[in-house]
Amino acid sequence: MAKEKTVYTCTECGSSSPKWLGKCPGCGAWNTLVESIAESNAPTKNRFASLAKTADVAVLSDIDAADFHRTPTGHEELDRVLGGGMVEGGVVLIGGDPGIGKSTLLLQALDSLQRSGQNTLYVTGEESGAQVALRSRRLGLDKSQVKVLAEIGLEKILATLEAQQPHIAVIDSIQTVYSEQLTSAPGSVAQVRECAAHLTRYAKSSGTAIVLVGHVTKEGALAGPRVLEHMVDTVLYFEGDTHSSFRLVRAIKNRFGAVNEIGVFAMTERGLKGVSNPSAIFLSQHSEPVPGSCVMVTLEGTRPLLVEIQALVDSGGPSPRRLSVGLDRDRLAMLLAVLHRHAGVACMDQDVFVNAVGGVRITEPAADLAVMLAISSSLRGKPLPKGFIAFGEVGLAGEVRPAPRGQERLKEAAKLGFSVAIVPKANAPKAGGKPNKDFEGLTIHAVERIEEAMQIVRGL
Repeated sequence: MAKEKTVYTCTECGSSSPKWLGKCPGCGAWNTLVESIAESNAPTKNRFASLAKTADVAVLSDIDAADFHRTPTGHEELDRVLGGGMVEGGVVLIGGDPGIGKSTLLLQALDSLQRSGQNTLYVTGEESGAQVALRSRRLGLDKSQVKVLAEIGLEKILATLEAQQPHIAVIDSIQTVYSEQLTSAPGSVAQVRECAAHLTRYAKSSGTAIVLVGHVTKEGALAGPRVLEHMVDTVLYFEGDTHSSFRLVRAIKNRFGAVNEIGVFAMTERGLKGVSNPSAIFLSQHSEPVPGSCVMVTLEGTRPLLVEIQALVDSGGPSPRRLSVGLDRDRLAMLLAVLHRHAGVACMDQDVFVNAVGGVRITEPAADLAVMLAISSSLRGKPLPKGFIAFGEVGLAGEVRPAPRGQERLKEAAKLGFSVAIVPKANAPKAGGKPNKDFEGLTIHAVERIEEAMQIVRGL
């Protein structure tokens, strides 16, 4: 029996090589070529015929375009991340670590959609129907009418979708699905790419909303070719420590809504429940103010969140350490240099540790001012006043730059009972006119430079 021919395919870009190489010739990535069985040369007539839809050229202004109808999933936090709900014909890719709650959340969402009158289908390639039924009973979804199909063959899945015509279908997971047109194993680059392409094309032609569950690599990125993320309309990531009861669902890409939106869930015995006030998670409950703690208002998509920034400055050795969790380490080193040069606060011989409480990751530069005030507070050993918040970007020249949508940040802080705020001058409410009730009880200090902020804090 003749030996099957093998090729080596890159997991990053999908290019192939007849022999193994350390570096991919296509994208230049290292150690990404994996062995797979070469496709046969048998003619595959009309294999992509369903993908080639002809259309006439039209002028953009002449095309009738109505806003997308959205179907709420019954979970407010999931709807927030999706941009308001499931869109007809939309394809959503959701990834996350094993056991973090992807299947649980989607089963709960399908049950809510089914109870609201939607025709739903749950396709599982990793579990049997009995296992899915057992999980639904464990989640308290009594007498659920969600249809379940345990299948991994793409052609059979597409035939079932054609027959059932569901409004929303979940494929759990795309890495287990395989097409008989290809000889490579399920989960390979070619299989994932082609199966996702066919399912996406079916969603667009039929109007069925499809949710694909994706595996992640050990680095945390979605497994398979990067083209998978380009094909779909929305990409969601599950974040959070499996040892913690809280989960974050973040939108990385969304053609129907805002990106970087987050939904906050709490894992309970009855599944995932939305958290309506997530700021409470990220704020430590101190009976009295402590040194090195400063609260800031960060924006996650359209949602303002109050997050506590903690800093610890301790005497270091000849080579002091700078360590940050949830914040950019390079930016921390830059802020320490600005703090020394323009505010006269020297930490050259000190270890500096900075942490964003609650496991949240802050990527926007609006955290600069809060980080610098927390470091100064820890170094002096004096706590900031109770009910104090700060936000603003700090430049290398020591100037405090405005943060986007500063008024919304201040409204959120005032709503939660904060009393003192140091903000960039451009973010302060305009003087004159009637007093704004949105900021009632909040004393706002507007600053233009980091020296002014330090002087105001010392006066408080």
